[in-house]
Amino acid sequence: MKRFIWLLLVATGAAAAQSYPQRAVHMIVPYAVGGASDTTARILAAKLAERLGQPIVVDNRTGAGGAIGTEAVARAAPDGYTLLLASASEIVQLPVVTRAPYDPVRDFAPIAMVSDIALVLVAHPSLGVHNVPELIALAKSRPGAINYGSAGVGATSHLAMAMFNAMTNTKMVHVPYKGSAPATADLVAGHLQVGTPTLPAALPYEKNGQLKVLAVTSAKRWPTLPNVPTLAESGLPDYECILWTGLMAPAGTPPEIVALLYRETASALKQPDVQEALRRQGGEVNAGGPEQFVALIKADLAKWKRVVTQAGIKVD
Repeated sequence: MKRFIWLLLVATGAAAAQSYPQRAVHMIVPYAVGGASDTTARILAAKLAERLGQPIVVDNRTGAGGAIGTEAVARAAPDGYTLLLASASEIVQLPVVTRAPYDPVRDFAPIAMVSDIALVLVAHPSLGVHNVPELIALAKSRPGAINYGSAGVGATSHLAMAMFNAMTNTKMVHVPYKGSAPATADLVAGHLQVGTPTLPAALPYEKNGQLKVLAVTSAKRWPTLPNVPTLAESGLPDYECILWTGLMAPAGTPPEIVALLYRETASALKQPDVQEALRRQGGEVNAGGPEQFVALIKADLAKWKRVVTQAGIKVD
């Protein structure tokens, strides 16, 4: 009887995958229109719609640092018709600083990694530093006198600088904002001295001399900034902070549907026009599969928990 039930489940799953999708698929983005996650979702959705033969509707559900839209996917029916364009922010970083209404491992079925976006360590020109060692030396000589902004407590831009403080034994002061745009605006205006915005957010200000790019946060030099050193090269071995994005479904989604979505996503990400579109908004394709995605999430959760503990960040 058990074998019969198992075979029935396998047959049901296979049949579901063969007929999927029969209607529009909703891809929830837990952030506002126009941001990095939203842009990535729209690039991917357009290609997946072509390949799957059904509309992929990008659905922006904002609020609570990404938790509202993410929870909506965690509670959705596991039938492949509700997906999440996830990022490191709400999947691994938010849960280590607050009581998120979902479990990032238990409540989701990772499908495919999509892209990596580097952050850049920048300084306002008035600070007078030209590289990372100079910033470290200045921060050590003026503990508590240098401020950095972020998109909010637990945001990638916050934890990136918290890790920098911990690794350099400096005491730069965190100033949280409600989003990355106002934090970057105050940095450009000189109300803050340093920060770690995303590469596409910082580059326009770097080009006109309003910000000085000191390093990238990726493990290797970024393809579009080959002359800018990494933080690891600048005296912080093993430093890495990437804002990754990936496609996820609710836990319990049939593995056949997950496998189909991974194949189609990986194929879409191989297309030159997709790669170029992602590169224009600061991303580089990273088409890892479900196993690699799960491993990344678990490793990042452990890493950022250590950072939160070392930095003394209060968990809500």
